[in-house]
Amino acid sequence: MSRLIYLFLGWLFLMVGVIAIIVPLLPTTPFLILTAICFSKGSEKMHLWLLNHHIFGPPINEWTTNGVIRTKYKLMATTMMSISAVFIYPKDYIPLFGKIGFTISFVLVMLFIWTRPSK
Repeated sequence: MSRLIYLFLGWLFLMVGVIAIIVPLLPTTPFLILTAICFSKGSEKMHLWLLNHHIFGPPINEWTTNGVIRTKYKLMATTMMSISAVFIYPKDYIPLFGKIGFTISFVLVMLFIWTRPSK
């Protein structure tokens, strides 16, 4: 039963990760890492498929083996989150605590990714 739950969660995280490629508010890489974790516990076949995938595999492999986040992914994350800020901060209907929460998240994510090795 737990393997099915992990497999379901893996697919769910993969779908959210794919959507996050397009939606600026969602980070892609954490969802792909969660996908890899869930697939590793739910289906060896799906886990190997993900690790060998030509798009998703390289960043996951680099992260799991060396803790590396390539500069291009750091720049993409920074750009997408900055674009999100442009949409969030000027909106009057977004409450102050939402803007503060976004700011805290933005700073923490940027600190995390930019302090990881790039190579």
